[in-house]
Amino acid sequence: MNESIVLKRRSVRKFKSTPVPRELIDRLLEAGCAAPSACNRRTVDFYVITGEEKLKEISDCGRFTKMKAPLIILVVGNLSRALPLQLSDYWIHDAGAASENILIEATALGLGSCWCGVHPQKRMMQKISALLSLSDKQIPFSLIKIGYPDEFPEAHSGIDEKRVHFVE
Repeated sequence: MNESIVLKRRSVRKFKSTPVPRELIDRLLEAGCAAPSACNRRTVDFYVITGEEKLKEISDCGRFTKMKAPLIILVVGNLSRALPLQLSDYWIHDAGAASENILIEATALGLGSCWCGVHPQKRMMQKISALLSLSDKQIPFSLIKIGYPDEFPEAHSGIDEKRVHFVE
């Protein structure tokens, strides 16, 4: 039986320094753009960071984001395209779906990745916003470290029965 790409996806925290080629970056972005979006509002922007200095500055913004990787894709919610009023927080669903699509595509391409949460950590959000000159309508959601893996965590397996509830 073929192992599911979803089960193979694991957080990788050690990467080789080899740059990720542009054609693979484009595949990752295409996967992010293909994610579902509430009412098709497409509330997500993507920031691709590859420069050494900017990678370090962004990585230094968080406590758990310091691992070195040759590529960061920052997933950002853009509230200028959000649904109105009480529905405006659906951008969070859009950003989560886009982040997961990027992680799964990275695994399919033989890359390692690690999702580092940004939202709702206010200080980290402010630091990243300042470094990238984001508008007040743009909210940093997740910082995805990507590169060729230098560690290979075991695939997930099985179902945790304590977390599953069948209702008839």
